[in-house]
Amino acid sequence: MQSVRMLIFTRLLLAVVTLILVSAIVFGAVRFLPGDIAQQLLGQSATPENVAALRHQLGLDTPGYVSYYQWLGGIFSGDLGKSIATGRTISDLIGSRLGNTFFLAGFTAIIAIPLGYLLGFLGALLRGSAFDRATNVAGLAVISLPEYFVAYALVVVFAVKLGWFPALSRVSPSMDLLQRLDRLVLPAMSLGLVIVAYVMRVVKSSILNVLGEDYVQMAQMKGNSRFRVILVHALPNALAPIINVTAINLAYLVVGVVIVETVFVYPGLGQLLVDSVVKRDMPVVQVVCLIFASIYILVNATADILIVLTNPRLRHDK
Repeated sequence: MQSVRMLIFTRLLLAVVTLILVSAIVFGAVRFLPGDIAQQLLGQSATPENVAALRHQLGLDTPGYVSYYQWLGGIFSGDLGKSIATGRTISDLIGSRLGNTFFLAGFTAIIAIPLGYLLGFLGALLRGSAFDRATNVAGLAVISLPEYFVAYALVVVFAVKLGWFPALSRVSPSMDLLQRLDRLVLPAMSLGLVIVAYVMRVVKSSILNVLGEDYVQMAQMKGNSRFRVILVHALPNALAPIINVTAINLAYLVVGVVIVETVFVYPGLGQLLVDSVVKRDMPVVQVVCLIFASIYILVNATADILIVLTNPRLRHDK
């Protein structure tokens, strides 16, 4: 168990170091853009006084390392700064939008991840069947299509042609749960189809790889059904890549919503990021990028720890 604790500690330490490096990159990418950011934001007609005031607000009149420590210290203390475009605190801007993004991601994950597991398991169980071939072709087709194409295709079919769901996914706090879910169907399908395809393929390939192991072959020779061999002997030993692909797709659900939220005008963090880039609201861009990076790093670190805890060869010292 000592080695397990060391592996977990090392992974957590690596996650913290990675997050600090990413925060420095996010901060520096905005601060060291070519030209005078304050002048670009205010336009050529701005007075020198206004430019100087904005440079002070953005911390451009202080050394880079000082501004970075001040910015990072503010984030750790809960002060995310203010939006240049609206004057509101960034905490107020991202509060409801972060909840909306998590709601969309959670709704999609609850459906897409288990469906991917089921299709992958059935693909391994029915290898070579018509079902296996059909799901392989469908999965490859979905993976090869860009997200925006899938989103617009779903809008054309289910919103324009059939009229089953709204084309836009505007939600408000006054809506009840059923109204919110109705507006989430098309965005969730746009995100979920790709996730189902990826998870299905990894689950199937992981199980098939384990089926070639000696202990699995022995279980088959004892007369166990293929269903029992896969469920009891193969699946538990194929968890590492399955956990990994699950974590990657969970992170993608939160980080990869930018295109989908923009297409469906869904008020989440992704749409806020796009709007802030268009308006050159750099403090908001920095914070949203850092949130996305933090979620991605946290989910992947959690997956690495789960892989250690579910792998008997890693749990027991040699």
